[in-house]
Amino acid sequence: MTEQRLVVLISGRGSNLRAIHQACTSDDLPAQIVGVISNRANTLGLRWCQESHLPTQIIAHQDFPDREHFDHALAMAIDAYAPDWVLLAGFMRQLTEGFVARYLGRLVNIHPSLLPAFPGLQTHQCALTAGVRWHGATVHFVTPELDAGPIIAQGIVPVLAGDNPETLAARVLELEHSLYPQALGHLLRGDCRWENGQTLWRQPYRSPQMQAINPELLR
Repeated sequence: MTEQRLVVLISGRGSNLRAIHQACTSDDLPAQIVGVISNRANTLGLRWCQESHLPTQIIAHQDFPDREHFDHALAMAIDAYAPDWVLLAGFMRQLTEGFVARYLGRLVNIHPSLLPAFPGLQTHQCALTAGVRWHGATVHFVTPELDAGPIIAQGIVPVLAGDNPETLAARVLELEHSLYPQALGHLLRGDCRWENGQTLWRQPYRSPQMQAINPELLR
């Protein structure tokens, strides 16, 4: 299988970036990270990229008068890498409709909730406030509407007695590190694809919509 080119967008520590890179280097993914772009300087994610010899670029959003100008500069930087896929991995910017249209069907995000529940920010606090018993993460195609694109895969974790936003976030983040590479594997192998605003799975239907729960967490 031909190795596919990934550009990853980050804003912070880049832990999902690391998980994706590990999957690439261990041959779990037929892909190579050809560029990492951050909208913030001096992040832990950028420092890790430098140590790992991954090409990086900083496009600071505050250097632009509006989202349209920032997204144009971001798109120019992305296109220079000629990627097959553009991956959002903790990229804390809402993208314009024009930017999303440019990469529609190959722009992917991971969100820390079971969408469509709890889009946007503060998802773990929202889950606790709502009193749900299950929480998790969603890998999805990006569309102009925030956190509303077609779902590729989801994973779940239980909400435990005594959880606070920090403990719940840590459990979800651990799940993300396995869920994101698994979902990307399905995309890169052609198991599923974007078609007419939906995630279409190759027959026979093989969608891994829910990742197995660790039974230890239920004890």
